[in-house]
Formats: sequence, structure tokens, C-alpha cells
Amino acid sequence: MKKDTSPSMAKKFREMLMEKTGEERLMMGCSMSTSCRILVTQAIQRNHPGISLAELRKKLFLRYYGKEFSQEQKERILRHLEKTTNRV
Repeated sequence: MKKDTSPSMAKKFREMLMEKTGEERLMMGCSMSTSCRILVTQAIQRNHPGISLAELRKKLFLRYYGKEFSQEQKERILRHLEKTTNRV
């Protein structure tokens, strides 16, 4: 992977990050995770106008975790998401 940050700037960034408390770093991570989920959700909705909540949940699952499970496991999870979407 090509790095676009100089070693001196990477060092400075790490120093600045480590000056923050554990709580501040956790909050930053949570914020980035939320932002990422919003962006991914919007991209799916843009590519699939009118997508149902069940289909959106399934596509989110596959985007985030699709490579982590066998085909059989994925199918079982997708069926579960389909069945439980209306209960959320």
C-alpha cells in the first residue's frame, strides 16, 4: 500500500493522537465508525433507489461481513435478517 504521508507527519499525528485521553480516542473511533456506516448506507440507497429495509440490512451485512462467513452461514444470517427486520 502506497503511503501519502511523510514519516515526520505520521510521527507528529501519532504524537497528537496519543496526547488525547483514552476516552477521547474512543469517541473519535466511534464517530468515524458512525460516519462510515452513514456513507455506506447512503451509497447503497443511491445505487438501489426504493430499497426495502430488509434488503438494506442484508446489503450492509454483506458489505461489512460478507468475507467472514461461509456461503452456508451467510445464507442463514440473511434469512434471519429477512425474518427479523420488521421486529426492529
